[in-house]
Amino acid sequence: MNKLVNGIPCKVVKSEWEVYFDMALTMFREIVKHNEAGERTVFIVPVGPTEQYPILAELINSQRVSLKNVHFFNMDEYLISETQRIDDNDAMSFHGRMKREFYDRVDPELVMPESQRHFPEPGQEAQYDKMLEDLGGADMCFGGLGINGHVAFNEAAAAGDPITPDEFAELGTRILPITRETRTINAFGYQRGDLMGMPELCITIGMKQILASRKIYIALNRPWQHGPLKHVLFDPEQPQWPATLLRRSKDLQYCMTSDIARGIVTD
Repeated sequence: MNKLVNGIPCKVVKSEWEVYFDMALTMFREIVKHNEAGERTVFIVPVGPTEQYPILAELINSQRVSLKNVHFFNMDEYLISETQRIDDNDAMSFHGRMKREFYDRVDPELVMPESQRHFPEPGQEAQYDKMLEDLGGADMCFGGLGINGHVAFNEAAAAGDPITPDEFAELGTRILPITRETRTINAFGYQRGDLMGMPELCITIGMKQILASRKIYIALNRPWQHGPLKHVLFDPEQPQWPATLLRRSKDLQYCMTSDIARGIVTD
């Protein structure tokens, strides 16, 4: 089911798996479209969710679609300090998960070279933003929705923070602490509740780069995302709910399970 909610297209599917399939199919179709036009494809992509990547890899392999002219800019990564990211072999590593869940699954004849698999790195924030800008910005940004309405790791501003929506929208790639609520929900989802084992720092692509994308697709796969969805769809635009700023996009869409949609998109 497709429905406009507060002017925003919201697609409702039955199951969590269907969210991943829709996301993978959207990515696949966009790549095919650009390939057929002889154009480069530039995506901003998440780790969280990742379940779409094995589906996308299967589509690419079965249909023999080349990724040689495709660039992936990953949104973010956990850090162990302001100068060092988490080790690739750590179970929480986004670098490691992208390799396992996607790059290693695509036929070597089809996968993009490592030089086109981009991650933000500490100390190279400005270079990361410039690299994306020099490629013409993202054709499409894919992402999820955090417990406090964050996108990538653009954490919500604290209550009373004087930063304006326009200032927040101009934030670029940067290092910042992860809020306790984000660490808690991620510990529940990925660390079997081990809050103390969660990283406290991250590097994230900025709202500026996300909002500059020509299209934005947000996948909602967890039942608790019903709560933040209400705020990002209906609350006034504000840094305390970063995803409210996504409404600035000329082409924004959400895809979600019927469980998440109930009471917001459906009765």
